Parts: sequence; structure tokens; C-alpha cells
Amino acid sequence: MTSGPPPEDVETPDEIATQTGRSAGEVTAASQWKLIWWRFRKHRMAMVGLYVMVAMYLVAAFAGFFAPFSTDSYSAEHAYQPPQLPKFSFSEGLYVHPTSGSTDLETLARVFEEDTSRVVELGFFVRGDEYSILGLFDADIHLFGPTDPTERFYLLGADRSGADLLSKIIYGSQISLSLGLAGVAISLLLGLILGGISGYFGGWIDTVIQRLIELIMSIPTLPLWLGLAAAVPPQWGPVRTYFMITIILSLLGWTSLARVIRGRLLQTRSEDYVMAARFDGVKTRRIISRHMLPSFASHIIATVSLAVPTMILAETSLSFLGLGLRAPAVSWGVLLQDAQNVQTVATAPWLMLPGLAVVVAVVAFNFVGDGLRDSADPYGRRAP
Repeated sequence: MTSGPPPEDVETPDEIATQTGRSAGEVTAASQWKLIWWRFRKHRMAMVGLYVMVAMYLVAAFAGFFAPFSTDSYSAEHAYQPPQLPKFSFSEGLYVHPTSGSTDLETLARVFEEDTSRVVELGFFVRGDEYSILGLFDADIHLFGPTDPTERFYLLGADRSGADLLSKIIYGSQISLSLGLAGVAISLLLGLILGGISGYFGGWIDTVIQRLIELIMSIPTLPLWLGLAAAVPPQWGPVRTYFMITIILSLLGWTSLARVIRGRLLQTRSEDYVMAARFDGVKTRRIISRHMLPSFASHIIATVSLAVPTMILAETSLSFLGLGLRAPAVSWGVLLQDAQNVQTVATAPWLMLPGLAVVVAVVAFNFVGDGLRDSADPYGRRAP
């Protein structure tokens, strides 16, 4: 019995070898995950997004080291201080001139004057405010900042309290980026359980779960977020509010993932290897977890990677509207609350820079998600 030609929607090992720069023998012997990685590496924008993501999470994990100052370090005299660009000389090295701020009594605008007779020396690996590294031990070494811990330097300007905006953006990444991952993790758990039950058993169980999903998806997202977030007591501390916002976003974000899992299970539950496992008396939970889910795990990862930016945008929107996290918690959405006033933005446009951090994070996640989605089926034929 001779085998016919491969289906038109499936690429041959020779075609995959040409695309990935490998030999046909390597492609034939490679595992599915290795083929996915080889194809993902050929997606240039996805690799750029991956590098940006890794860099952002490293900065978030070691925020105290990368931030010049702590979040509670401020100088009221430097409220709305404009960004300072470092200068260089062979005698002084990197430096800026110290500034003093005052309020113009006629325009009520903040005016800053440089004291050119003095310099604030800048350097790398300098001592400054103490911070905790991953909650394990304390340190006071910062990547970049003034060599004198008593001096002030504002690379991206200062907010209304005189705190360094760059430091707050770095510390804010800890909440904004981690909330996206935590929310997606809970959504993934709900999607796997409910989507798996719906797709494997079918029948009335499938009908009930699908109607529940349709009910949740039919409700406008933003009003539902606002209503649930408004129910969070304002007297709760930042930690409790953080967990509550994470749960709220997760309870509303699992529906699309559950449908993806259900559809895949419906396709695979009649496959020969699944039927063989049933006849061998394998338990339902093991059939789903060990035989069915691994067959499309790459698609789940791609879907999850595209869901993370949605969580980040949701937290930013709620905090920006004052219904999510609140000060003294520091997140990108909380920092953008200062940009709600048009007059403030006109006089201090650098307060919108946390929004740029949100854009970079969302674009990076979308690039990675697109790359994973294109690479999820290593043998699938790409559109011309």
C-alpha cells in the first residue's frame, strides 16, 4: 500500500527545512516544541517583542536596583520638575546642575532655575535609598543616579509631589506586569476546567456552560469592570485591592480561552489515541490532561500570550478612572491619574510617559503572541 501526497495544508520537511535554515533530517527528528521554536525565531518582530518582554520583567523584578530613588522619596520643592538631560565634561564626567523651583504669582506656573555654580555628579552603581531584592535581602546600590545620595536628579521629570517619575514608572511595572500574568493564570485555570468539561462531555453540560459563556460575553466589558471595581471597599489596602482587581479581571477573561479549549477538545475527542485510552479504562481526567491538552498546548500558549495585554490595559483603565488601584499603590494606571487634567498635561506633558510604558508592553506582548500563533502549528502551511 503506497501513501499518497501530503495534504495541501501541510508542509513537507523539506519546505520547513528551507524556512528554518535546518536540514530535512533535523526537521524529521526534531520534537514539536523544537520546530515551534525554530519557526518562532524566524519571526523577527516576535523576537524583538520577546527581548523587550524579558527586559521589562527583569527591570520589574529588580526595580530597586534600576530605579534611582524609592517611591516614597520626594522633594516638594521640585514638584513638576521638567526632565533633566545629563551633561558631560572631562573634569566632572556626567552631571546636571541643581535646580530650585518656585511658583509664578502671575501665571501660577512652576518655574525652575539652574544653579550653574554647582553640579550634581552622576554615576553608575551608586549608593542611594535602601530597597529589598525579591524580598530576600536589602541593598542600596542603584544602577544610575547621583553620586551624593542627598542630591536630586530627574531624568524623566517629577510628579506633583516632587517624586522621580522614572523611579515610579519602574516600580509601577511590578504591579502592572505581574497583574497581567496573575490574571491570565486564573483565567487559564478556569478556561481549562470549564472548557475541558464542556468539550469532552458535551450534551447538556456543554449547553449550560456555553450559555453561561454567552451571557458573560454579551455584557459590555467596560461597564461591567466599572461596576465590579466600584464594589471594592475604598478603605481596603493596596494588597487586598490588588488581589480583588486580579480576581475581577480573571472572572471576566476566561470565556474566550474556554471556547478555544472546547473547540480543540471537540476535534480531538474522537481521535484514535483518545478512543484507545478510553477502551483501556484510563480515567477521564488523565485522558484530558495527558492525551488531549498536550496536542494543542502551543495554541493555548499563543492565546494566553495575547490575553496578557488585555489584562494590563484593563488594570490601567480601571486605575486611571479611579476605580482600580489607588495611591499609595504604584502602577502605570495610578500614575496616569495625574494626566487626567488637561491643564496639568499642557504644563507637564512628561506625566503621560507611563502611558508610553503601557504601549510598549502591550505591543511587545502582541508581537510575541502573533509569533506564537504563527508558529503553533509547525507543519501548517503558511499563507502566501
